[in-house]
Amino acid sequence: MKKISSVSVKKILKIVWVVYAFLSICSILLVVNRLFTKDYASISKQLTLNDGWNITINKNSYQNVSLDHFSFDIADKGDEITLQTVLPDSFGLTESVLRLPIKQSAVKIHIEDEPVYEYGHDRIAENKSVGSGFLLINFPDDYEGKMLTIRFTVSENNAFTKFDPIRIYEWQSIYKTIMTENRIPLFLGCFLTIFGLVICFITAVALLFSVKYIRILCISTFSVCMGLWTLCYYNIPIIFAIPLYSASLIEYVSLFLAPIPLVIYMREDVITLNSKFMHMIYRVLLTVQIAASTITIGLHSVDLVHCATTLKYMQGLIICHLTYFIIVELINLRKSRQLIHRFFLLGIIALSCCIAYDLVYYQVNRYYGRSITPVKGVTSLGLIIFIFILLISFYIDLTQKMMHETERNFLIQSAYTDELTQIHNRRYCMEYMNQIKETKKQRYTVFCFDLNNLKITNDTYGHAKGDILIKSAASVIAETFGAHGIVARMGGDEFIAITETDDANQIASLLHDLQSNIDRKNRKITDLNMSIAYGYASGSAEETSIEKVYHLADSNMYENKQKSKAT
Repeated sequence: MKKISSVSVKKILKIVWVVYAFLSICSILLVVNRLFTKDYASISKQLTLNDGWNITINKNSYQNVSLDHFSFDIADKGDEITLQTVLPDSFGLTESVLRLPIKQSAVKIHIEDEPVYEYGHDRIAENKSVGSGFLLINFPDDYEGKMLTIRFTVSENNAFTKFDPIRIYEWQSIYKTIMTENRIPLFLGCFLTIFGLVICFITAVALLFSVKYIRILCISTFSVCMGLWTLCYYNIPIIFAIPLYSASLIEYVSLFLAPIPLVIYMREDVITLNSKFMHMIYRVLLTVQIAASTITIGLHSVDLVHCATTLKYMQGLIICHLTYFIIVELINLRKSRQLIHRFFLLGIIALSCCIAYDLVYYQVNRYYGRSITPVKGVTSLGLIIFIFILLISFYIDLTQKMMHETERNFLIQSAYTDELTQIHNRRYCMEYMNQIKETKKQRYTVFCFDLNNLKITNDTYGHAKGDILIKSAASVIAETFGAHGIVARMGGDEFIAITETDDANQIASLLHDLQSNIDRKNRKITDLNMSIAYGYASGSAEETSIEKVYHLADSNMYENKQKSKAT
């Protein structure tokens, strides 16, 4: 049998780790789900008030209708809608609370013509948004069997065409019931928000050192926006007693801002296309999105035009972004067929399908009063998939860039490193000399070295012994001068060191250290007998060129070598 390669083992381990992580997450989710649902049967007592309503919409009246099957022409700003029904003789609940869904409307509630609750009329009078979501209204037992009247005053155009179920719950269990019924969006929204905030903080710190983390900052910002949108879309803020209009504002603002980091994330993919036309479209989309988000939020803040009015236009802009992203990734995939583009295309398609589903559901429900399926808000699930794919894409992209950078650094190092001694080579030394000329360093000293008796060693003991002698010389010269400048092998038995000082005392100290290091190396390696001739010369950019200083140092080294031979 053939042995399994190390690469195959690594791939198997990665697959095992992914499967383990997936199963662990699934197990945790199942445990959390059981914690939420174990008491649901006992806490979810409710009374649904869907049948027997008399409804008046402006001047049109409808008798004994069921809210489940009743729809009407879309309500516009200023419309008055009244619902009346006789409450059951017994709620069968203790300390009951009415959960009343509203959509961009103020509301007044009467029991037997006596006002018991009011919301939103003061905000409409000031032309402020009232929001959409659930109102929780105290509903004592003495309301049983009495006439309930609910009057809506619509505050925005194209508000709604049907009523959501009106229910009575027990007060002590209403919040836990809402959390249990919305446990999936609660988990997804909290995960997206907390994950995004943590990564935002970490990435903000990382950006101080490198801009290559900007894309993951975009991912985390997008995650925060969509996490907040998910929580508000499913009315989770009601648990924390956040006002309805504030929760609606968070929902709209997070949705309107979310495309901006996503578009910025796409910049590198657009640049890869090398197409002026596609880049122009990108700049237009980014500019329009930033302008639209800024203007819309600004107009809402001064109560001129509310976010609910511009929602359909922002939805259309989001569709334009997604369509453009799919086209970009398809072109990139066609050109390079890289794995990163396949992942991103898969994520964009998954997210687009989920958003398209929710948009169709929203439009049909809002404008036609119908629910095509009982499932809504699948965008949150699509977002989890998309952000997961974004992270994978970023990881692949970052890994590839790091590999290319490592390869580039290796090639640069190879070009400037002597293969035998692993110190700098002649090319690096010449470029360093040019740098000294360009930067005009004030004072410097050039040391030239020549290894004595290398030819005799090669001829007598072989080139392997000669290589040991060369590496030993490079070692002692680098050990002595490396901390004070640069050291390089000029070729054969010649070395050079350039220090950024011309102090006579320091030069004398360095040469003394050199001889000490040579003696220690000779004691360490048997029969090494290393001897190095040297010469040096100092100069400055103002007085003479470094080439002349180098030639003077080389001449001094030659004289030193001749003297050592004479002795």
